[in-house]
Amino acid sequence: MLWLFPLSAASLAQDHWYQLELQQNVTVQEGLCVQVPCTFSYPWGSFGTTSVSWFRKGAGRKRDLLVATNKLGQKLHEGSQGRFFLLGDPQANNCSLSIRDVNAGDSGTYFFQMEVDFRKHAYRDKPLSLEVTALSLTPHILVPESLESGRPSNLTCAVPWACEGGTPPIFSWTSAALTSLGPRTALSSVVTLTPRPQDHGASLTCQVMLPASGVTVERTVRLNVTYAPQNVTISVCQGSRTALKIRQNASSLPVLEGQALQLRCVADGNPPVQLSWFRGSPAPKATPISGTATLELPDVGTVAGEVTCRAQNPLGSRNLSLSLSVVSAPQLLGPSCSWEDGGLHCSCSSRARPAPSLRWRLGAGLLDGNLSNASVKVTSSSAGPWANSSLSLSEGLSSGLSLSCEAQNVHGAQSATVLLSPGQRAYEEHRLGVPVVAQWVTNPTSIHEDTGSIPGLTLVSMRTRVRSLASLSGLRIRHCRELWCRLETCLGSHVAVAVV
Repeated sequence: MLWLFPLSAASLAQDHWYQLELQQNVTVQEGLCVQVPCTFSYPWGSFGTTSVSWFRKGAGRKRDLLVATNKLGQKLHEGSQGRFFLLGDPQANNCSLSIRDVNAGDSGTYFFQMEVDFRKHAYRDKPLSLEVTALSLTPHILVPESLESGRPSNLTCAVPWACEGGTPPIFSWTSAALTSLGPRTALSSVVTLTPRPQDHGASLTCQVMLPASGVTVERTVRLNVTYAPQNVTISVCQGSRTALKIRQNASSLPVLEGQALQLRCVADGNPPVQLSWFRGSPAPKATPISGTATLELPDVGTVAGEVTCRAQNPLGSRNLSLSLSVVSAPQLLGPSCSWEDGGLHCSCSSRARPAPSLRWRLGAGLLDGNLSNASVKVTSSSAGPWANSSLSLSEGLSSGLSLSCEAQNVHGAQSATVLLSPGQRAYEEHRLGVPVVAQWVTNPTSIHEDTGSIPGLTLVSMRTRVRSLASLSGLRIRHCRELWCRLETCLGSHVAVAVV
């Protein structure tokens, strides 16, 4: 049988005089330091030296482990050496405890014990419960408000929450940007960065390892680098397709006359750039022809010459120019022929960019350049986009002989042919350039070769000099299906030329 006896009144009164004041439940993150304020009292006065100690309570049958004491010659638990310290003056009843470089293995229950005048008392009734949690704090990275390209700046990584008296942390920096290490203190590290435009948006990481606990934490920031405009590019767009990209000044772009074009300008810069377009090389305060990144050109011929894209932000500006040269395929006017002084005289003109070359072809023979002999004379000239040529034939004309005027440049070619048939009617393949008598027939059912009346139809006769088919629009010709034309020349030799 187990007999239980109540505690005596003297025992209860004695324990009442052993007082301990401390926070019993303490939570700290791994790798940090903690200080536990503590005061104690005991029920007798003494002039001797007070010895105080902190023990870690053993689990099960394990003995209690001494972690801190002011008694000389005492062996401390190996895991607590150099980390557990007494704070304050035990003679003034101060039992405060400091723990540095806390690690996960420090979690547990601790109690305080005092000894004076060969009397001891352990305050087991008021233990300290220490809980160690994972480190959630991260380094602080101090970045200047402005990181300007080309200017060195200092960036600081600090761990103000770390123990000043603990094992110094180890700092390391990682970045694609070019950096060099600067001065450091126990709880901070400085790196010098000379940013480049390509460093804008790059990551910079500071990693801190706490050696005593083996814990590593880090923080990453994105660099905000300011720089003047660069990498200006002009994209030449036709429809939804990008045909060409221009990145250098003094570039020239040939464009077909009348062609619609879209020019898009892009540039890199921070702060973001403002894009605008100008004619020629703009002065600093010139008025733009477009205040956006896109320049629409419905007809390139209206803005031929140099256009410039300007990219600008508060740190500077950059221009990129493009020269637009208008080109076109030949447009032929002629040939126009007439009989004068017993010979055939023809002229032919063409307009193109660059100016075309003109040549004549008589039958199978080619008449190129300026030529003069007893039977043929060719005179050619050019001015600006126009080329002109004249031909004089005094002999060598035979029935069915063809005469052609040909114009060409690098962008195309065009020709017109006249069929020379002395004594009968003839038909030209492209254009008319001689005096004609025209008979216009409305809604014909048939066309006769004779020049007489056609039953049921009204004939309208007119004599005119026609330069091209287009010039006939003044005669209200709209549809070839509704209007047929019978042409007949009235020349001395009865050479006939007609439009097809």
